[in-house]
Amino acid sequence: MSFFTPKTVSFLRALKRHNDREWFRARREQYDAHVHEPMVAVVEQLAQDFRKIAPELIASPKQSMFRIYRDTRFSSNKKPLKTHAGAVFRTRDLPKPQGAGLYFEIAPGWVWIGGGMWRPEPRELVRIREHIADTWPEIRTLTRAASFRRRFEELSGDAMTRVPRGYPAGHPAAQYLKHRQFYAGAEFPASLAYSKDFYPTLIATFKALMPLVRFLNGPLVGDGGKERPGLKAGPHGWVGNRS
Repeated sequence: MSFFTPKTVSFLRALKRHNDREWFRARREQYDAHVHEPMVAVVEQLAQDFRKIAPELIASPKQSMFRIYRDTRFSSNKKPLKTHAGAVFRTRDLPKPQGAGLYFEIAPGWVWIGGGMWRPEPRELVRIREHIADTWPEIRTLTRAASFRRRFEELSGDAMTRVPRGYPAGHPAAQYLKHRQFYAGAEFPASLAYSKDFYPTLIATFKALMPLVRFLNGPLVGDGGKERPGLKAGPHGWVGNRS
């Protein structure tokens, strides 16, 4: 099963060299044919396959795919266009953009497939740490599972140097409680995008990530996505722009 072609990657490489609205408008048909339409096809195929492997996640071109235009209002980088194509798959059990999910992107130099929580809101982080402290053997087991270690080696994400306040320094889950982010991912050559192995690799990687995604969403779904007193929500989003 193939979706992308070498022209997908070559267009993204050209876009990286000519990150200009006028250049892009003149080549919009190429973008649609080689990047946008194959992305739609992948997301629609995932919508079918998620029924078996991740029924709680949303796979929809409208809701999952990122726009090509960047929001430059609050960024020092004023280049108008993203130079990769990406899609995120969030849980239907929490309001957007809360919770853990899956993500992949096709870029000029790589294919990246991952999942978890990139930037938890403060209240989400509190709930997840409580969950880790109460059920710590579970996250240790799933991040040490052969299916996980074979693809990701370890849990990734920014972490504090010390255990957060309220937990003993010697807590058996100290290494997980320090995390501010909880995700795992794998980077592949850009040529994977147009290989026959792309979609099987995407599915296999997502399957290996789902235990982590479900663990992270567990305490949030149980909380109903509601605000807790004394906690203020902050910015949140998935990887979105690694390019």
